[in-house]
Amino acid sequence: MAKRKKAKSAGVGSAIGRGLSAIWKFFARSLGGAVRFLARGARDLDPAHQRDGIAFLLLILALTATAGTWFRADNFVGRALYSFVYGAFGRIGFFIPLVLIYFAFRLFRLPDEKAATGRIIVGTLTIFLSTTGIAHLLNGSTGTGATAMRHGGGWIGYAVSTPLVALMTSLLTYPVLIIILIFGVLVVTATPVSEVFTRITNTSKWLWSKRPERTERDDDFEITDTPPFETPVVAAWNEPEPDEEEEELDEASFDEEFTVPVPITPIITPSTEGKRPEQLLLSPDSNYELPPQDLLRTGPAAKAKSKANEVVVAALTEVFAQFEIDAQVTGFMRGPTVTRYEVELGNAVKVERITALAKNISYAVASGDVRILSPIPGKSAVGIEIPNADREIVALGDVMRSSVAGQDHHPMLVALGKDVEGNFVCANLAKMPHLLVAGATGAGKSSMINAMITSILMRATPDDVRLVLIDPKRVELTAYEGIPHL
Repeated sequence: MAKRKKAKSAGVGSAIGRGLSAIWKFFARSLGGAVRFLARGARDLDPAHQRDGIAFLLLILALTATAGTWFRADNFVGRALYSFVYGAFGRIGFFIPLVLIYFAFRLFRLPDEKAATGRIIVGTLTIFLSTTGIAHLLNGSTGTGATAMRHGGGWIGYAVSTPLVALMTSLLTYPVLIIILIFGVLVVTATPVSEVFTRITNTSKWLWSKRPERTERDDDFEITDTPPFETPVVAAWNEPEPDEEEEELDEASFDEEFTVPVPITPIITPSTEGKRPEQLLLSPDSNYELPPQDLLRTGPAAKAKSKANEVVVAALTEVFAQFEIDAQVTGFMRGPTVTRYEVELGNAVKVERITALAKNISYAVASGDVRILSPIPGKSAVGIEIPNADREIVALGDVMRSSVAGQDHHPMLVALGKDVEGNFVCANLAKMPHLLVAGATGAGKSSMINAMITSILMRATPDDVRLVLIDPKRVELTAYEGIPHL
């Protein structure tokens, strides 16, 4: 009977153990899955959002640390923070919230200066190590109790100062810690020892140079005992003329100045206000004929797709697979210089996950000019516009002979080229009184200007349009010398 009871109790114990083990594994797997999910989400965030998240976290820590260390909030978090901060740093823990606030605002204002932020962190840690050690020595605390730690430099100050005192006594520990403190300040301010006196001199000169300016400015606006005066009233246009005294003074001054008038020949400058400059007309005997459209060459046929497009589609698919995004490239629209790739997302995929991959896509396709449309107007798809590795030439003659140019007979219509969908684009300069053509070197500014001028010459007679071409370098527009439109 005893053996049966022991066997039964052993079986019950093993069953309970297996049940607890299964429950523990379930919670561990669930927690691990949640952590991995959050890690993937944080990894997919834009680097700017990651920095902002760290800055906001520092602000939250600063707020809670302020409530716990400065105001000793009577709650679990406040008591825990008070015990931790003052137990670790002692009296120096009072400055912990200020340091957290400084680093948070530094991440907000200077997010790209990672090297400077790392340098300041190292210098700040050096300052805290030295000041906690000095605070522990000044308090004279040699015990390890919680009260002694709070009134001194905390556990950190105890760990820093105690070995130094044991090795070189407190008389030498003070200057060593002070030297370490000075080094931390120099690291934070990025000041080498050789430039300390120079910076102090420059700072003092700057401060003293500001004081004379302030005194001179104050002297300029010094209030004197000037009697009050009435507020002047602006006279209306129909009010009477000024009094006689002013008229007599003005007449007398003019009489003295012009007693002996000298005859001069007036210089008449023609006024151009309100007058439109006269446009020169062609001779009535000349019959101007517009150039034929076939004078402009025809460009190569547009490609629907190329091998470069297939390479980009494969690169996009690989990026989506690496980041575990349920998306696929369903098609693309090839233009002469840019191709728009259409991407359809899965049911539970956010559009922001695609837009957050802009830099990864640029790296995968080896192009720095990637533009994401989320979504494409009129379609349930995300557009990714990527420059073509094999660009096509758009001929001016093709644009001038297109239906878009043929439907508008305005003489100021100019050909611009093709859009990303391969459609011809023209514009009427009469609707653009001010036009700025800008771009980097090699972007096509000169080609744009030449296309505009040639478009006008192909469609307008000199009676319709006259041109004023200004070329200070005498390089770009010399080919148009002698045209009748000038």
